[in-house]
Amino acid sequence: MRVLQLGKFFPIFGGVEKVMYDLTVGLGCDMLCASADGKTDMQKLSFDGGGTLYVVPTLFKVSGTMIAPRMVSWLRNHAGEYDIIDIHHPDPMAGLALRLSRFKGKVVLHWHSDIIGKGFLHFLYKPIQSWLIHRADRIVGTSPVYVAESKALENVQGKTCFIPIGVDSMLQEQASVSKLKNTYDGKKLVFSLGRLIPYKGYVHLVRAAGYLPDDYRVVIGGAGPLKDSLQAEIERLGLDKKVSLAGYIRDEDLPAWFAAADVFVLPSVTKNEAFGIVQIEAMSIGTPVVATKIPGSGVSWVNEDGVSGLNAEPGNPEALAKAIIEVTMDDAARKTFCDGAKARFEAMFKKEMMINKTIELYEKTS
Repeated sequence: MRVLQLGKFFPIFGGVEKVMYDLTVGLGCDMLCASADGKTDMQKLSFDGGGTLYVVPTLFKVSGTMIAPRMVSWLRNHAGEYDIIDIHHPDPMAGLALRLSRFKGKVVLHWHSDIIGKGFLHFLYKPIQSWLIHRADRIVGTSPVYVAESKALENVQGKTCFIPIGVDSMLQEQASVSKLKNTYDGKKLVFSLGRLIPYKGYVHLVRAAGYLPDDYRVVIGGAGPLKDSLQAEIERLGLDKKVSLAGYIRDEDLPAWFAAADVFVLPSVTKNEAFGIVQIEAMSIGTPVVATKIPGSGVSWVNEDGVSGLNAEPGNPEALAKAIIEVTMDDAARKTFCDGAKARFEAMFKKEMMINKTIELYEKTS
């Protein structure tokens, strides 16, 4: 089979692009996407396993979508070389390119998330989305919850399935972990990581710190447009000794942060958070998770309540703090959650499992 992964952009910034890239490398297939940094030259990167990444130039960006007309012309010229195109939704540019490509082979629609809160732009894209849903031979989500409860997919449940996202186990150096723990003088470390944007719910984690005992320290890693307002909220509440914004954390330093944390927290508040890859990265190291029960999202399915951690009501700082305390209240309770987190990762979320299940899906589709 010749397979093309289609959608989004490169370099990798988020979960959708990471899944596409991991499938491309793991399967030895090809990938077509737009440039995330506005470069004008066509880029081509080949991998040892046989796959090739094609990156077309982006003219400009509209509401998170890279406008890249060369994606259309490239796909029209090369679509006939592939047996299966796996298109990753939501990405209007990729959807338009596939619609205009005259591709006659099988289509797998990877439904990572509904399009939420885009207003008129979503209205304009709806005809292409409807065509994609109808055109797809199989529609695959990342959790059973999301595909079952998506309004857009309610009439096509017969051709849906799910394949959980998988990642490599994180490996940490004990010296780096010990150094981080010493930095916080033995306090219980509550760690969170992600872009500082509204749906991530970090303002609620900041406010939750006010309900935590003084031997807790909350650290939020990541950059984004809400940095200044979050810092202002920390200062307004007098929590500057209890909460800190760590800024961008390098990938190579993340395993130490996950391992040093007593608990990882994902405080997201809307379905824009469809899965939460950071949860399974924490779980791979055996760090328990506190997440939120977002209606229709797969987040609380990933973090099995009472097993790998606890799930709290979204947007409720007091409930978030209560869950954090319950997970970390004593060594015995935390160890139970640590063991549960590691076991759930091993059973559900390893990268090779995602790749093998995707191969099985393609074989059944072809």
